[in-house]
Amino acid sequence: MEVPHDIAFEIFSWLPAKSICKFNSTCETFSKFSQETTFKTKQTRNLLRKDDTCFFIQPEKTRQKFEKRVELHSLPKEKQSSGVPNNVLTFLSNSVSVLASCNGLVLCRTINDDSLDLFICNPITKSRSSIPIPESLQINDNFANINIMLDCSRSNLDDYSVFLFKETNFKEWSPTYICNVYHGEEGAWKTMANRFSPGGRNMKFDMAVFHNKAIHVISDSAFYFTKSSAFYDPYIMSYNLENGTSTLLKLPTEAIKDCHNMCNMNIFNWGKVTSSNSSICLVKLRDSGFIIWILKDYKSSSWEKLLEVRVEALELKEENPNVTGFTIMNGDLLVFATEENVYSCGLDNEKSMKVEEICQHNCGSNTRFIAYSDTLRSCGTNAETMPC
Repeated sequence: MEVPHDIAFEIFSWLPAKSICKFNSTCETFSKFSQETTFKTKQTRNLLRKDDTCFFIQPEKTRQKFEKRVELHSLPKEKQSSGVPNNVLTFLSNSVSVLASCNGLVLCRTINDDSLDLFICNPITKSRSSIPIPESLQINDNFANINIMLDCSRSNLDDYSVFLFKETNFKEWSPTYICNVYHGEEGAWKTMANRFSPGGRNMKFDMAVFHNKAIHVISDSAFYFTKSSAFYDPYIMSYNLENGTSTLLKLPTEAIKDCHNMCNMNIFNWGKVTSSNSSICLVKLRDSGFIIWILKDYKSSSWEKLLEVRVEALELKEENPNVTGFTIMNGDLLVFATEENVYSCGLDNEKSMKVEEICQHNCGSNTRFIAYSDTLRSCGTNAETMPC
């Protein structure tokens, strides 16, 4: 029985890119879908409503310069590979640091101490688009104070936004950051009128959360202020993308307790993309134990504790596990790495505290996670084939 074209078009548009690529080699009619712009757009839009299926894992930034490695693994329910060609993964691992990923697009920085080379790519379609560097940075060879983020949440699927925060006032305790924004569709950078003022602490820009029309970053919790300082306790600072205002959000009192030594705290998006109750979650790792809070009221910085568990209570298949990195994926899944393995722990009602071993890894300590979903999303009109 032959399936009508419009029905097949609709069915295939809900499949991940890896499944579409498999059907391309078995049916000539279906293979034409992936070449059509309307199909690519529809497939990309449909997968906006679905969970990410994979994740990149890589060493911390300093170590990655010497031990170049980027690995891509599937989450437990996705038993097959991501569909990304091996030669693309080899190219990424040998050449770049993955900075961010959103709805099939991956933002990369070439690992090079002498320049700041950025590009956006789609590993499935083997396409990429270079991102020009703002003129103000082309004559500045100090890229250590540059922080870069990606957002693809706009309704226009041909567009994406790259945010570049450049630190100023290096000699002051309270530096400010100039925010430059690059829109893929326009192909140009714009500078926000107001600077980002994060307070006195160092900020974890690589843990940025887009929520409530603002970028949120959490500070570190190192002990370098006296108790009398306004910045003694760690905090979250938001930067409103409409008016450029900087606002401080307080952390839970329990999270601040004993946080200045041997503690790692990060923030992530909480809740499904389609949920109206999406929020921010805070994860604290200290003394081999996780504590997770959910931001319940944004204006008052009111938090609710969701979970407190020691790693040994998760009954992992290794002795004396040392957690080297963690993240929250798809709004309700804790994913963490030990020195050898990666695990997931469900936080929703159906899979609460269900722990699964995902894979082994070779990224060492201080690992970084970036969620990924394989779509056919376009890199823009100026996209070119990746050199791999």
